[in-house]
Amino acid sequence: MRSAVFHYLYQRRLYQRRPICPLLCLLGFALALVWHFIHPLPLVAQTNSALDNQATYSYDYGSSSGSWAGISSSLSIGLNLIDPFGQVLGCGGSPLPNYAGFTMAIYNPLAGDPTQSELGTLVNLTPTEVPNNPTNAVPLGLAPNTTNANPYSLSSQGTYNFLLDPNKNQTDVGRTYLLVIAPPMGTPYQQRRIKLQITGNTGGANPVITYRATSLDGQPITASGATQVDQQTVQVNNAALGGLQLSTLTLATTLCNARQIQLVKSGDRAVAQPGDTVVYRVVVRNQTDTTLEDFRFTDILPLGFRLVASSAQAAIDNQQFPVSVTQTDATVEFQVDASASLPIGKSLSLVYGAQLTPDAIRGSGRNAVTVTVRRSDNGALLRDGPATHRLRIDPGLLSDCGTLIGRVFEDKNFDGEQQFGEVGIPNAVILLDDGTRITTDDRGLFSLANVLPGYRTGTLDPLSVPGYELAPNQVFIERNSASRLVHLAPGSLVRMNFGVQPVAALEGEG
Repeated sequence: MRSAVFHYLYQRRLYQRRPICPLLCLLGFALALVWHFIHPLPLVAQTNSALDNQATYSYDYGSSSGSWAGISSSLSIGLNLIDPFGQVLGCGGSPLPNYAGFTMAIYNPLAGDPTQSELGTLVNLTPTEVPNNPTNAVPLGLAPNTTNANPYSLSSQGTYNFLLDPNKNQTDVGRTYLLVIAPPMGTPYQQRRIKLQITGNTGGANPVITYRATSLDGQPITASGATQVDQQTVQVNNAALGGLQLSTLTLATTLCNARQIQLVKSGDRAVAQPGDTVVYRVVVRNQTDTTLEDFRFTDILPLGFRLVASSAQAAIDNQQFPVSVTQTDATVEFQVDASASLPIGKSLSLVYGAQLTPDAIRGSGRNAVTVTVRRSDNGALLRDGPATHRLRIDPGLLSDCGTLIGRVFEDKNFDGEQQFGEVGIPNAVILLDDGTRITTDDRGLFSLANVLPGYRTGTLDPLSVPGYELAPNQVFIERNSASRLVHLAPGSLVRMNFGVQPVAALEGEG
């Protein structure tokens, strides 16, 4: 009898984006026997789907004896699928080019920290076994973190997952965890911390876990720019986890450069006088992985600086763009035309002029600028600044300094003014609010020129007038103090008097 040659064709149709469990069909001469095994390949997002399987077969009797063929009935299995993956993505939502050296870890908050934002101990996760080499003592794991390691080195796709054990109360409502993304040394990324708070747990054989994710570093969690994600849910399928009732918290997070934009401000001079015009240059550099648009600058001009009309100009390389200007008091808003799009690695420069008025000599000469831009891929806003520039003001022929004069004397009639017979007190010391120390002459007089204008305070040092105390003032009640407050207008002169009386006079009256 000739050897029989068996041919079969196995057909599988899975109406999903990715395969869940391959089936192997063996067909005999008269009877088709179908069996399958579950292989824990990556699953897809939560959905109810159908798995359809059907096989065709034929039996060849030989070249002269003919053949026989047939088709089996269709096998349809309903599936409830979950996605066990979290993924670390770039700032725009695309995978990073390389995940080598990146680790993920899940921590408990530091005990006693009311903010629950400081790292405590690593969460004690239940160990699991690699699915293709299971043992009876350890439950099956879930790819990619098949051993449920903590910390976990990211896979080549940037995916991760952690399984929490309800038997350790790790899925109880109210539990809080800190998810930490640690990039390797030498990358432009910084460590990220995300707070995870379990807000709901339906319990049962296939529980649904609900949690809230909050960014602790102010950077967005999602590519849309959100810093908090509420009602994030994970459906637990016990069969997919090898029978062990573990729950998985997953989150797709974004990882942005530590400094996505760089803002620098400079001026065309270091010293200026009233009447001069200083030209400022503000440069913002694109250090992201996408183009930037919608540029808005805010500059706060120093006292006595006036923006030169129509002086603002913006450019990328040699291409210029219109700039609209809005000013409220000292705050100036510059908005670059919407057509300006800054490529990766390029810089946009904003140039404008400001003229110094006589009031500038009373200001600090320091101004600060900030910038707000928008990523073109996800619309997230980026900010940098303030970038500052300080101009030293040379008053030139102008001066707004004033002069302080005064006296320390024995006030016999307690009116605060020196009359005939009220002698001055020599070597008395007056301390000004800026630390200046003034000493009276042999007649009790003092004067100080080139004093900055404004409200100035002088205090009589009691140790410098031994045997005397401050005399009561029966005319001006506010002068019954060791200090005097005066307002010195630019270029003006003000007087600051201190009346004292012998201590013995007070004792004698008592």
